[in-house]
Amino acid sequence: MNRHIIKLIRPHQWLKNAFVFTPLFFDRHATDWCYVWPCIATCLAFCMAASGIYCFNDVHDCEADRRHPMKCMRPVASGVVSKRAAYATMAMAWAVAFALIALTRLLRADNQKVLAVTLLLYITMNVAYSLKLKQIAILDVFIIAAGFVLRVVAGGQATGIILSHWIVLTTFLLALFLAMAKRRDDAALFEMSGLKARKNVERYSMDFLKSSISILGSITIMCYILYTVSTDVVERMGSHYVYATSVFVLAGILRYMQLTIVDQQSGSPTKILLHDPFIQICIIGWITTFAVILYAPL
Repeated sequence: MNRHIIKLIRPHQWLKNAFVFTPLFFDRHATDWCYVWPCIATCLAFCMAASGIYCFNDVHDCEADRRHPMKCMRPVASGVVSKRAAYATMAMAWAVAFALIALTRLLRADNQKVLAVTLLLYITMNVAYSLKLKQIAILDVFIIAAGFVLRVVAGGQATGIILSHWIVLTTFLLALFLAMAKRRDDAALFEMSGLKARKNVERYSMDFLKSSISILGSITIMCYILYTVSTDVVERMGSHYVYATSVFVLAGILRYMQLTIVDQQSGSPTKILLHDPFIQICIIGWITTFAVILYAPL
């Protein structure tokens, strides 16, 4: 595949689709292949759907991207990939996405039609976001957070696992926190150079974003702690030590706030995840601790 097409579909962003596996992990089915295979197919479907959305977005925003100091290097904006090629790649990616959803029926999933509707809703919502909704302050970050919730919902549909309100709420709050932190980079660029990375940037002042990030970080941590000490969660997990995982969540969120507010490096959550050792250790520690609680209880 042409390296410019690979850059266009942004495979490094596929990491976000790991949220599809969260119902599988928390329901103690991470080692049951009859659950794992449909989840893998669903995750790959969302990867393809997201890549198609990136193609659409890059074509739609190519003129604005050419004026941006970093986005001007995107394949369509820089001219190395034509709009026609980007649209063809988009169509192919979405076709593969729905083919993978169809495959889940053979692998196990009983809710294939509902799963297909969820994927279609995800694509439609993001196309609307690219066309208009991303210009509406606050609504834009809520749509981003909703996209992560849809990934978790799809993971539940693919495996037949019923989601708890805790996993939906925590996912939404965490995604909203990350999206608001990302907006800080656009606001900082606007204040320094006057360049508008997006039309609604004037509605996101640095003071507003700093307060919002602090509030959302606090609410997310509190929600997670309440989850770990909830009676129904303790009974379902069969352990009174779920609260121990809160240490990694608290450290990870504080580190992300430090990177956002102090170091001003919140432009890409995926890149931070891939390159920041502190956050990587927090995630590994959280997964390991939870894995011991769920799969090797003391």
